[in-house]
Amino acid sequence: MTHARLTTDLRETVIAIAQDAAAAIMQVYASGFDITMKADDSPVTAADLAAHQRIVRGLSRLTPDLPILSEEATAAPWETRRHWGAYWLVDPLDGTREFIKRNGEFSVNIALVYQGAPTFGVVLAPVTGLVWHAMRGEQAYRRQGVHDTVLRTRVPAHAPLRVAASRSHRSARTQALLDRMGDIETVAQGSSLKFCRIAEGDLDVYPRLGPTSEWDTAAGQCVLHAAGGAVLSTATGKPFRYNRRESLLNGDFMALGDTRLAWRDWLPQDEPETA
Repeated sequence: MTHARLTTDLRETVIAIAQDAAAAIMQVYASGFDITMKADDSPVTAADLAAHQRIVRGLSRLTPDLPILSEEATAAPWETRRHWGAYWLVDPLDGTREFIKRNGEFSVNIALVYQGAPTFGVVLAPVTGLVWHAMRGEQAYRRQGVHDTVLRTRVPAHAPLRVAASRSHRSARTQALLDRMGDIETVAQGSSLKFCRIAEGDLDVYPRLGPTSEWDTAAGQCVLHAAGGAVLSTATGKPFRYNRRESLLNGDFMALGDTRLAWRDWLPQDEPETA
């Protein structure tokens, strides 16, 4: 499936699939749930699994020829994945820990990846029903009810920069980075909603020094790039690409609303700086 074949009908159907998944999540949210720990010590609930099932069912009907890579399914082996041109990359419930805390800061993430780049992205917040969506090379939107609002990042970003950072769980490296940023205001925000709030101009920077998975970032990256920002690898200074190696873990990154910010100056001194 090429970019040109992403019709309005198809895009709207994907948004409807995300909304269906959100309804399944909210049923569990309202009724109480058990928590199971996965092999990597990350939590999973019935909501993750119900959302996964609804998304896979919906996307399989919509595009039966496209593979689906979801956090809640065993990934296809690299020997298979390396030949994929286009595929769906899904996190049925991004922010399971936020879901468990019942703070509302979790999302449904669906991205269409084509030749390594997120081409269409949907991030939905089940508690509010807000949807952020974007096509690569087009505008980014926030949908409330049936109304779409065009999103633009805050450019130029100016002090105090509004930075997404955990209040309680900061690594020493992250704290060192924040200390180098100057006049900032830190804001706690869970899941892919961080990318969306930067896209809206509500936040300026989300620094992530530590592992994430490809399904955590692709949909939010698509929205943020379309709104004028970027998700950049701190190692290369380039936007993330997907399904380019066996590992599905991302490296460190910087999500920016204003790409002219001197983010390399913030990296802790032990970090290799890019040219």
